[in-house]
Amino acid sequence: MKRLLAGAVALMAMGSAQAQLEEVIVTAQKREQNLLEVPISVTNMAGKEFNALFSGGADIRALSTRIPGLYVESSNGRVAPRFYIRGLGNIDFDLAASQPVSVIMDDVVMENVILKSFPLFDIDRVEVSRGPQGSLFGRNTTAGIVKLVSRRPTTETSGYIEATAGSLGTANLEAAFGGGLSDTLSARASILIQNRDDWIDNGFTSQSSVMGRIEEQAGRIQLLFEPNDDFSALLNLHARSLDGTASVFRANIFDTGSNELNENFDRDLVFFDEGDNNPQEYDSSGLGLTLEYTFNDLTLTSITGFEEADGRSLGDIDGGYGAGPGFIPFPSQTQDAADVEQFTQEFRLANDPTLEDGFGWQVGLFFFDSELSVETSPFFIPPTTVVHNNEAWAVFGQATMPIGENLEVVGGIRYTDDEKSLDAPGFNVDLSDDQFSGDVSINWKHSDAGILYARWASGFKAPTIQGRDIAFGAPPSTATSETSNSFEVGFKQRLFDGRGEISGALFHYIVDDIQFTAVGGAANSIQLINADRGTGTGLEIEGRFLIADNFEITAGYAYNDTEIDDANLRVGPCGSGACTVLDPIDANGFALVDGNPFPNAPKYTFNVTGEIWVPLEGDGELFAYADFGLQGETNIFLYESAEFYTEDQFEAGVQFGYRKQDGRWEAYFFGRNITDEENVQGAIDFNNLTGFVNEPRVLGLTVTARFQ
Repeated sequence: MKRLLAGAVALMAMGSAQAQLEEVIVTAQKREQNLLEVPISVTNMAGKEFNALFSGGADIRALSTRIPGLYVESSNGRVAPRFYIRGLGNIDFDLAASQPVSVIMDDVVMENVILKSFPLFDIDRVEVSRGPQGSLFGRNTTAGIVKLVSRRPTTETSGYIEATAGSLGTANLEAAFGGGLSDTLSARASILIQNRDDWIDNGFTSQSSVMGRIEEQAGRIQLLFEPNDDFSALLNLHARSLDGTASVFRANIFDTGSNELNENFDRDLVFFDEGDNNPQEYDSSGLGLTLEYTFNDLTLTSITGFEEADGRSLGDIDGGYGAGPGFIPFPSQTQDAADVEQFTQEFRLANDPTLEDGFGWQVGLFFFDSELSVETSPFFIPPTTVVHNNEAWAVFGQATMPIGENLEVVGGIRYTDDEKSLDAPGFNVDLSDDQFSGDVSINWKHSDAGILYARWASGFKAPTIQGRDIAFGAPPSTATSETSNSFEVGFKQRLFDGRGEISGALFHYIVDDIQFTAVGGAANSIQLINADRGTGTGLEIEGRFLIADNFEITAGYAYNDTEIDDANLRVGPCGSGACTVLDPIDANGFALVDGNPFPNAPKYTFNVTGEIWVPLEGDGELFAYADFGLQGETNIFLYESAEFYTEDQFEAGVQFGYRKQDGRWEAYFFGRNITDEENVQGAIDFNNLTGFVNEPRVLGLTVTARFQ
């Protein structure tokens, strides 16, 4: 290890003294700051790292494990992704599920899981802030925030067009164009078109290539009005249309006693007798209006957002029946349809933190209103519609107080009032709660090259209602509020005269009355439950290094040790009886889960990227880029079994190409999941050993032209 470090230092020393890493700017504290100066565990992804992940037409789940502490999965295909930060998330697959991770797109919170799936294109950066975030952002969160920032309009003419052709009939087009329309008005228009052919056969119906397709179109128009230096108005209009295949469930792909894929698994073949080949259709649209007015060294900001989405997914839930692999006792297909509308309004007032005294503060007011209608259509009973309403408001504020030249204290507080209701035939449920939360951090700038910090933060997640079981003749379930306390110490350091950067954090959090979801089992139900307590302990460490003037690497590692702390908590295990439960079983056949890890909380993740480029005569260069992501042991359900967990799964990608040094155009061959790994992403423990897996290998060619 010492020799490796010494070699890296020597390589850096041989590089040009002028060559340095580019500065990374984030807005984790609602103002632009160098990443290395923010006393929060936050990661920024942009540029080539982001572009590589999405080169084959992937959706937002591609971020999973590529940012330390972040995991993303879905049993609903390209819609309804579920996010986990530091192991804290929710495995609830219903479209009304409440999540402890907030996704904020262009300053507007995307609360519903469908809204969180809006495709990513013309993105400036992705920021992931870990731990409770409430004193700066509109929507409260106990786990963290995934912030997506689109490229904004500018007065300078700029844009790009990117075309991709690849295996499986992959054909993608992404383009953007913008510039000044007048001295005071700028605009930017962006589009995304993604297509992939059907590639999965249905052996039951003897149909070839009837599942797996992607037909995705999305667009965004932004108008920026800046009549003077004191006022600006940014209008963001966006829409999306998806027509494709929902998650493909595969029956009996595990043997009892093993979590390895067995001989029944064939990535290109299923045996579906129902589900109409698992179609999925969703449309969404929205607008955001951000107004900023500066006066007397103060800035007043108004953020208004309206989002709506509707669509459906139909699936053969049991993964087969009557033919194909293994025994399935009875068939099951279900269609879920959703119609969601969301309105948000946020006001913030902040001073200029660059003033001579360095004292910075901001206060805010947030209002949230949403209505969600979910229709569930099982195969054996009439459809049932459940309507969820959620109204919430909050006041929040944060202040930064310098103490001397190199020390500052940051403190924040938030008050939240949250009300939820459910209306369905025969049922009416109302829940509400209001609580204070806050945070305090100490930031010591020990040199011009680094900081040390410590942070405490509390979070509040409101009561939750789950009504999916009404469709199956059972009453809705509820969970009371959960509250979290998170403790974190960390460092951020610039190395080797700006040729290297490293940051790390140690954390421990306690969530009282933590909300969990018990899914599946013999009743194939979804039941919200509260455990007495849940804890998480771990670390994140990541770095960037310019090894030589033409060789850059990044790496990140996260370790999560999560644990359920409730001696009396018990849940129903798999309904088929084919799984091997490792937990103690009570007299009624329920598994005692005290001491188990949280579901979908990887024990560790590791990611690394590397790029090398070789200048040619003239103004061109050859380049090669590779990325790798590894996911450690991950339990799928609340109970532990020999079948329903994964371990040491990985995916890798590569790019080889040519580009102009000024970035005007480039062309490269790429591979995503280059080794064609068959990774289990989730399971259904209803009436067999059903699971679903990751996307197959995609190879292709991308050509990009940029202008400015």
